[in-house]
Amino acid sequence: MQLIDQLNDSIRSLSGFWPELALVFAIAILVVTDLVLLTRSKRPSSGQDSIQAQALAKNRSVLYGLSLLAVTVAGAFIIGQESQQKGFLFNSVLLLDNQAVFYKLVVTLAALFAILHAWTVSKTPNPLPFDWLPILLALLLGLYLMTMSVNLLTIYLSIELVSISSYLLTGLSASRKASEGGLKYLLFGAVSSAIMLYGMSLLYGLTGTLALSESVEQLTQNDSFVIYVAGFLTLGGILFKLSLVPFHVWTPDVYEAAPTPVVAFFSVAPKAAALLVLMRVLTALPANFQTPMAVISLASITLGNLSALWQTDAKRLLAYSSIAHAGFLLVGVVAFNETGFEAATFYVATYVFINLAAFLLIDLLAQANNGNLTIQDFSGLGTSQPLLGAALTIVMIALTGLPPTVGFTAKFLAFSALLEAYQTNANPWVLALFAIGLLNAVISLFYYLRIPFLLYFRPASTANLSDIHISRPQLILATVLTVPVLALFFKPEWILRWIGGL
Repeated sequence: MQLIDQLNDSIRSLSGFWPELALVFAIAILVVTDLVLLTRSKRPSSGQDSIQAQALAKNRSVLYGLSLLAVTVAGAFIIGQESQQKGFLFNSVLLLDNQAVFYKLVVTLAALFAILHAWTVSKTPNPLPFDWLPILLALLLGLYLMTMSVNLLTIYLSIELVSISSYLLTGLSASRKASEGGLKYLLFGAVSSAIMLYGMSLLYGLTGTLALSESVEQLTQNDSFVIYVAGFLTLGGILFKLSLVPFHVWTPDVYEAAPTPVVAFFSVAPKAAALLVLMRVLTALPANFQTPMAVISLASITLGNLSALWQTDAKRLLAYSSIAHAGFLLVGVVAFNETGFEAATFYVATYVFINLAAFLLIDLLAQANNGNLTIQDFSGLGTSQPLLGAALTIVMIALTGLPPTVGFTAKFLAFSALLEAYQTNANPWVLALFAIGLLNAVISLFYYLRIPFLLYFRPASTANLSDIHISRPQLILATVLTVPVLALFFKPEWILRWIGGL
């Protein structure tokens, strides 16, 4: 392609790149606004503490308001892309299709709720520094690019943008625990990134192209063992973002160290984008990866559930729970059929509401305990905090996968697709995943339902938590996140029809 043709293609591609451009401009505006407001507020003088506090509250409102506006505008552009002409962008390194639009909406929704979470909850005792907002938007930009990436180079660059932003968000707080968690995250991320890059170099050496759509024909001419090695190395970075075994080690420390709104976003948004990348890479590889993916899914579910049984800290419990749910998320992918991919998409879309609600409710209760919350602290809160107790019970039932919550529907669809796959190819590892996966769902009852048991059948152990005050914005946000967990059980077609048309 000549230079003038490349330039014309890039100009034409901008029409499908408006959400990403909106985020780029928003990041620049946020950074400049933060610097201006910081300069104005840093004029210390005696007797003006109250004035500085008012200025800080005003700065907070301005920056959070701008962030919400930026995410909302980006979301509006994405909705407009549904009726827009789809196709390749920027010389076929990105693909705007219905799947990319849907997954971008999912991560946008997660970002919107994460910002609202931080705005309504994280005011005391350790508020998030305002620097986290432009970093979050940069992370969201990386997720947008991940959902559209169909080229090995753009897959790598977008994952790196997401990873670097995640490292910064983890270590942004001044605490030693946050610094330690951020460093561990960086080290494990660097290793997985190097492994993925080496795998991509092998794929490029085998095919002579970075485009996923052009690599299938060349790969079929190679030995299956070579394809497996190159494919597994390439999948390393994707499995890392999904917190799947054996790339899960960073998860508990990061979830415990990072601020709760950040962790809530980590638990859903990168997984959603990584899931779409995983499905695109697996469909581009000619070798059958069903058995290896089944083993990884089974190991993640089992390790996550068994580790969660022994946790005493609420955030670490949800960390191991997220590893198990990443394994359940992979169940639909293991089916390697259209039904399975749709089930996985439904799972990740509904998991956004369930997990964001879980972290929000835990953060609300942890306000009175310096941001920390153990499992025993839930004792007796069902009577002193009836609304939060009811919402937390609903969320725990959903994480378990029981009716009448959408968690049951998501698991039912995933395992139904897996059973259909077994009836087609009779793979024994698929049957093992089906049986042991359901058994693990039973094991999860012991740690998920322990929280409702403590809420209603044990006396209060901490007076501070019983007396905590929940503001109206916090209550509204908790309700908005919890209601879909019930509503989508009775009306799953609201999302399934949409997914079916992707």
